[in-house]
Parts: sequence; C-alpha cells; structure tokens
Amino acid sequence: MCFSAPVPSRRLVPVYAIALFAASMVSGPMCGAQQLTALRLPDSPGYVGLHGADQQAGPATLSGTVHDVNQGLVPQAKVTLVRNDGRAERVVEPDATGHFSFANLTPGIVKVTVTAPGMETFLSPDVTLVAGQEFQLPEVLLSLAATSSSVQVVVTEEQLATEQVKAQEKQRVLGVFPNFYTSFLWEAAPLRPKQKFSLAIRSRVDPVMFATIAVAAGIEQKTNTFPGYGGGAQGYGKRYGAALADAVSERMIGGAILPSLFHQDPRYFYKGSGTTGSRLRYAISEAFLCRGDNGKQQVNYSYILGDFLTAGLSNAYRADVDRSASLTLSNAFIILAGHVANDVVREFLLKRMTTSIPTYANGKP
Repeated sequence: MCFSAPVPSRRLVPVYAIALFAASMVSGPMCGAQQLTALRLPDSPGYVGLHGADQQAGPATLSGTVHDVNQGLVPQAKVTLVRNDGRAERVVEPDATGHFSFANLTPGIVKVTVTAPGMETFLSPDVTLVAGQEFQLPEVLLSLAATSSSVQVVVTEEQLATEQVKAQEKQRVLGVFPNFYTSFLWEAAPLRPKQKFSLAIRSRVDPVMFATIAVAAGIEQKTNTFPGYGGGAQGYGKRYGAALADAVSERMIGGAILPSLFHQDPRYFYKGSGTTGSRLRYAISEAFLCRGDNGKQQVNYSYILGDFLTAGLSNAYRADVDRSASLTLSNAFIILAGHVANDVVREFLLKRMTTSIPTYANGKP
C-alpha cells in the first residue's frame, strides 16, 4: 500500500535519496513511479506510433468507372486487377452505370486492365495501395479498336463492259451530236449481245438523231431525190420515214444483230498514236476489218453484209419507179463508203471535238 513519506530537511536530502533508492531496489518501484509510468503523453504532430498503426490496419478498396469516348456504356467490358507480387488476378464486370469495385485488397502494387470486344485495351500505371485506403481510379474511356482489313472487289468482264458503254453514251461531238460508237479506250472489254443491242437502240432513240434525219429528208425533198415519193408534205413524210427506216435498219443489222451472230465488236477503236499514214491506213481498214469478241482482228462481216442487207431492205420500201438492183448495190457501196469516211473523221477530228471522254481513254498505248 502507498504512504506519504515526511519531507526531510535540506541536510538530509542526499541521505534520504540514497535510502529511497536502496529501498526501491529491494521492494520494487514506488507508487509515484508507477503513476508516472501509467501516464501517456500526447504524440507529436504527424507521428503514428504502434498504437496508431494498429488502428489504421485493414483492407484497401479500388474502384472506378468505364465508358466509351462518347460517355456511353461499354457492353461486355471486363476489369482485371493484377498484383505485382504474382498473386491471383481478380476480374469484375462494370454494373449498369459502368461502375466497378475491388474490395478487401491487401496493401501492395497493382495494375488494372480493361477489355471489351471491339475496343482498345486499357492498362493503368502501377497503383500503390496502403492499408485502409479507398483508391478511386480516374475514369476509363475506351475507344474503338483500329481494324485492318482488305476487301477484294471482283468485277466481271460483263460488268466492266457495261460501265464502259455507259461512259461512251455520254460522248457527244461539240456536246450535241452522239459519238457513242467510238471507243477511246483501246483495251475496252468486249460487249455481250445484250450490250450490243442496248447501244444500238440508245443511239437510234436519241433526239438529235431524229432532228438529223429531218434535215436529211428536207435536203432530199429539195433535190427531189427519189422522185417516186412526190412532193409536198406527203412526199416529205415518205422521205423522212424512209430515211428513219434506213438509219434504224443499218444500225440494228450492222451494229447489233450481225455482230452478235459473228461475235464481233461494232465499235471503232480510236488509235491516236503512230504516224499519220499508219493512222490513216488503220482508219480505212476498219471498214473492212474489225475486232472480234476474242480480241483478234477479223474480216468485218458485220459491216459489209450489214450494208448490203440494209440497202436491200431499203429497196423494198422505195417507190416502184425508184426500185432497182443497181439502187441496192449503189446504196450498199454508199453506206460502206460512209463507214470509211466516218472512221477517218473519228481518227483525226472527233476526239478533240468530243466531250465527256474519260481522262484515262487515249487510244492505243
């Protein structure tokens, strides 16, 4: 039990102190010493002793949110937490708002990976977690993954020919007169029968063609060509009908029917290269030779036979006084000569006067 010792005089202090020390060595600490030991002083600012550390100990938490770059939700996203100490990974999926969380984490260094189908992968820098910490990862924004793919487009020869014919049907001399049957593309795809008929019909329903025939019929009326048709409006109408029938039959027979039967191309292929003499010979020969659908030069049966068949058909609807075998032959040679003249004009004049020619179409390389 504790008792209070009397206060000694000044002269007895050293002796008293020695006695007190000796007594403590024999009987243990004095009550006053025990009171001092039980007293705890406050810690200095910023210091965490063992008692404070015990209070701070506990698991850490890491959380965050995942969205795309437009702040939308990312379907099938997966968030993986990887520890640098090699412990097992943990994987969670964001909730309906894009939020995710890892709880009960032991202190240490971790990384977070976010993946989703079709999106770029996100990898965080190292995150150091301490005991009891609630770490908020900055918002993760995923962008679309860059894809590398090659697309092989296969165009059939028929499709290519169709596109080339469409381009030809835009060609007009001085922007007015059709120049559909000139191919300025030397290596053009061969035409199918359907395309040959389509091109022939397109050229004969063009409004400019009807106007041209009207002028030609007027000239025949003025010069009294085919007098059996008579004069006046009736005579002009017969001449116009005959000229229209000539144009249609010549184009359909020589430009569609026979080329389909003989597998020949009815177009004129602009050369545009070589000497003037070689180009002139080529242009004249194209009335008698042509390119086959197989790409080889052939006798131009389509034009030659077509001219005679057209002349014979023309003789059938002339007036009785104008019909004759000589008329048929003369018309056939006139038509053939017209092809020769037309090809020469095509080779040397029409390219510079024709609009809508594709820039890559410049004749024979």
